[in-house]
Formats: sequence, structure tokens, C-alpha cells
Amino acid sequence: MLRRLHKDQPESFAFTPENQKWAEAQMTKYPEGRQASAIIPLLWRAQEQEGWLTRPAIEHIAAMLDMAYIRALEVATFYFMFQLAPVGSVAHVQICGTTSCMICGAEDLIAVCQEMIAPKAHEVSADGKFSWEEVECLGACANAPMAQIGKDYYEDLTAERLREILGELAEGKVPVPGPQNGRYAAEPLKGLTSLTEYDSGRTQYNASVALATDLNDTVKRIDGTEVPLLTPWLDDGRADKVENGRSEPRPARGEPVDKTGVTEQEAEATSGANPPSKREPAGVGADAKDDPAPKADTAATSEAGKADAGTPQETGADDATNAADATADDASRAPGQTGAADETRAAAAAAAEGPGSVTPEEGEGRKPVGLSAARDGQPDDLKQIKGVGPALEQLCNDLGIYHFDQIAAWGGAELAWIDRNLKGFKGRASRDNWIDQARILASGGTTEFSTRVKKGDVYD
Repeated sequence: MLRRLHKDQPESFAFTPENQKWAEAQMTKYPEGRQASAIIPLLWRAQEQEGWLTRPAIEHIAAMLDMAYIRALEVATFYFMFQLAPVGSVAHVQICGTTSCMICGAEDLIAVCQEMIAPKAHEVSADGKFSWEEVECLGACANAPMAQIGKDYYEDLTAERLREILGELAEGKVPVPGPQNGRYAAEPLKGLTSLTEYDSGRTQYNASVALATDLNDTVKRIDGTEVPLLTPWLDDGRADKVENGRSEPRPARGEPVDKTGVTEQEAEATSGANPPSKREPAGVGADAKDDPAPKADTAATSEAGKADAGTPQETGADDATNAADATADDASRAPGQTGAADETRAAAAAAAEGPGSVTPEEGEGRKPVGLSAARDGQPDDLKQIKGVGPALEQLCNDLGIYHFDQIAAWGGAELAWIDRNLKGFKGRASRDNWIDQARILASGGTTEFSTRVKKGDVYD
């Protein structure tokens, strides 16, 4: 089912002061760099506060978690528990329509909602107080038919009793949740038939109903003042930062998470599940130190890079724009001497020998040195790097990045800057390991993805 944001949206959103404190506390549950994991509880609290999830609320929370808006929107539209349209000011009624409830009379309950609230689901009643929808199983099959009204379950319902409940709610009353036919919980209607010797008496309500009556927030909008703010996970300080990536699966290339909130996992660093092949530089498959054989290939690759660096084709005036230290003297180099671009290419080839992936430094980073134009007017096809599509290729070109060896030469500072400044694609360079891929491509190698791109199997 396609879910879209409602056409009418408020101008802005802000948590109440207490809800803001609660939301910030939830973010501290997670290790540094993984705050995006708090997306669902924060979206839920926004809905509890407003009744439904608005676009400003989604964007506000995305900003809090340093996520791209689209990532937060993906979560909000995926889970049906999030209401994307306005709901009644008093209560939103969810009628269970799955097998047990349907057999026991859910259709009659739906008919009451259509009569007393609105003909169609997700429409607000004329007085603005109620809305309703049919939902999948709510897990109270022994008490069918039932409905969730606000936060609590009303079970063993009849059409007449639902009418009464809606009437009481409209008057500002809150009917006691739980079974509505005299049952205590989910036992047989005539009483217990087994384990009766363990029946030691009952409180007025079962535990669920007792909690609901104590909190008295069945249909209340939550502002954060209902209960004290508790953060037991902070007793010993902030959640630990993940450091040892060899003891358990870790986020790709050691990075905790990118700014989109998306993380992909890689196996333990010592895994030999993907041994290096003749077509891959050592370190791309298994960990290079686990297999001494690839070292010869490494040396060969390095020597090949140096030999390539010895040619004069990359030297000259074009290199003057590549880096501050490769200016006027590049054009005067004799054949056989290595220019800045050649050294970069050789370093890129040598760097491909091991896992040696670069991780972004803390802070804002440093903008990579760019070119005013592609060398000889022939830019590399950056789309051969997995994760770089046509839009990202254009962004890179706008930044003066035209060649694989430019990316291969980045350090942690440059990677950090790129991660923070690719508008709409923040964190992409780290997540997709651009540097490692560029090193392979700059040295003349290929990857499985670049091969597909060359065949025309990826982009039109």
C-alpha cells in the first residue's frame, strides 16, 4: 500500500520542553555515531504529542539525528503505526479486522465507526473528535472482537458497547479499558477451568488495566510530564563507543554510520570467506596479512605503478592545477621523472595492497584539491565507482574531481570534508569506500561493479 504525506501540513513542529529532553536522552542510548538508531522512538513520541506524524516533525527529527530527510521519511512511511493524516482530537479508534475478531463481530464494530465517526477510514468526524481505521491483528484474539482506542485495548466488544464507549469519550470521560463483558482477563467467561489451586485472589483489575487506570493517559496527548525522565543507561556514563571491530561484525570499514543513518555490516576482519583472486589486489578479498601469497602480487602492482609513473604523459602544465606543490616545475621535468600526478597514481596502486581503507577524521576535514578541468579534456568515468551515479559524478566534477587518482589520494581529512559536503549524499564516500575502489581503478584494475558499468548493465 502506497503511503503519502497528507496534503495539508502545519508550518512547523517543536517538541514540548519535556519531550525534547526525553528525545535527547533517547539519543544517548546509542554509541557515538549511531544516534540515527533513535529514529523510531523519536517519531513515535512526536506522534504521541501531536496525534499524527507531520512533515515538519519528520524533518525536525531528521535534523536532530543528522539524517537526510529522505531516510527519516522512509521509516515514517514504511511503518503503518505512524499516522500520516490528521486524527480525531479526542481519540483514534483502531478496529482489529483479522480472522478471530472478524468471526466474532468486527464487521459490526466497523459499521458503528462508519455511522458515528466517518464513512471512510482515516477521515475525521464532523466534530473533529474522532477518526478510525481497520488494522491487522492486535494480539488479543482470546478477547475478540476488540479495538485499540488511544493507547489501550477495549476487548470483548459488542456494537452497543462500542457506541457507549464513543459517547463517553465524547463527553470527556475515559471508560475503563480491558474486557467489557465481565471477564477479568482472557480466562473462560465462566471462570477458570484449570490451575484453580493457584488462584490466590484478584486485584480490582488485571495488571494491564490497572496500569492503564493508574496512568490515566488512554487518550491523552503526551507532553513528557506524565512520568519522571529516567536514563538508567547513563549511570555509568554515555554509551560506549564501538572500537574493537575484530570481535564482532562491525559497520562497513570501521565507520559507525553515515549521516543518512544507513549502515551496512561487514564480517569480522579476519574472515577468509572471500579470498583474494588474481583479478583483485591483495586486501580486497581476505585480510592481506592472513595470506602471505598476495605480497608478491602487491610488489608487482607497486612496481607497475612506479613504471607507469615514469612516463611523461601525466606531467606538464595540466598538473599545475592538481596540487599546490605541483606547479611551474612540472612542465620542466625531463622524461622519466615523476610528476605529482604520476606519484599519486603510483601511491594509489601501492595503497591497494592491503585493507588500508581510509576513515574520515573528526571535525570538518579539508577540501580536496581539485582541477579546473579534466586532464586532456578526458575525465575518468567516475560512475565505475560503486555508489557514484550520474548526479554524484556531476557533483564531483563541480568540485574539480575528474579522475580516479584524485580520489585515491584522499586522506582522512579530505574524506571527512567530502562526507559532509555532498549535498543530499552525506556520508556516501565512506559508506561505499570510494577511496579503496578508486585505488584499484587508478592502478588499471577493475572491480565487479566497474565491469558491469563498462558493459552498460548499470546506467542507461
